[in-house]
Amino acid sequence: MTGYGVMLMVGFLVGGWTIQRQLRSRGLNEEAASDMVMWAVVGGIVGAKIWYVVLTQDLGALLSRSGLVWYGGFVGGAAAVFVNGLRQRIPARLALDLAAPALAVGYALGRVGCFLVQDDYGVPTSLPWGMKFPEGLPPSTAQRLFTDFGVPIPDGVIPLEVLAVHPTQLYEVAAMMVAFWALWRLRNHARGTGWLFGVYLLFAGTERFLVEFIRAKDDRFLAGFTMAQLASIIVTIVGAAFMARWANRDKVVVPADSGIRRTNAPGRRRTSSN
Repeated sequence: MTGYGVMLMVGFLVGGWTIQRQLRSRGLNEEAASDMVMWAVVGGIVGAKIWYVVLTQDLGALLSRSGLVWYGGFVGGAAAVFVNGLRQRIPARLALDLAAPALAVGYALGRVGCFLVQDDYGVPTSLPWGMKFPEGLPPSTAQRLFTDFGVPIPDGVIPLEVLAVHPTQLYEVAAMMVAFWALWRLRNHARGTGWLFGVYLLFAGTERFLVEFIRAKDDRFLAGFTMAQLASIIVTIVGAAFMARWANRDKVVVPADSGIRRTNAPGRRRTSSN
């Protein structure tokens, strides 16, 4: 298993732990956390693969370890968790709020995996913290940066020279760990259910939009903007709308027969022993 695979697994485990902690503090069934994570994993991987195939038209990526696009994983995972919520009568807005800190920390840990396999780095830089990735995917040589991402080769640089680039993976790790800290502090907020997920969307969309300016990318299509930036704008707008819509104290009520109710919780339906 690669470093990315290990960190992906760690990200899901830590994300599940954060959901479990929140369920416990609300007096709800902690075991529902593993169920939510399982659905998120399956839906996330399927969504990430489908999004990548749509963008690249590379059907072979469906059966390879590569070809995972975060926005596709986000949409697929959210859809899977939503479907599972309908099945177990878990209020969608509550599931979103529970998932907000988990998504932030899970993404941060996943980017650590990207750094370990030397993937998803940035454009060349002369800053002192610039890093070289000679074994990267692809290597950060002048030639590969030009052929794979369209990055111009500086004058006097030979094609096989390994260039220092922005470690954008670490930038994203730092940004989303700050987002996780803020979301964790706000998890017991007094605003409406769903508001916290809006905060997460605002963090995630803004962070990704900004880092894309210095990512080594080959999908810039309009004035240097990337497809991820277009998606980031949509995510940010949706996040702001969620925050505005649920800024009041509109809290959802967990149904008595919901899958996240404890069996001995007040209001839980009991079956006859006769």
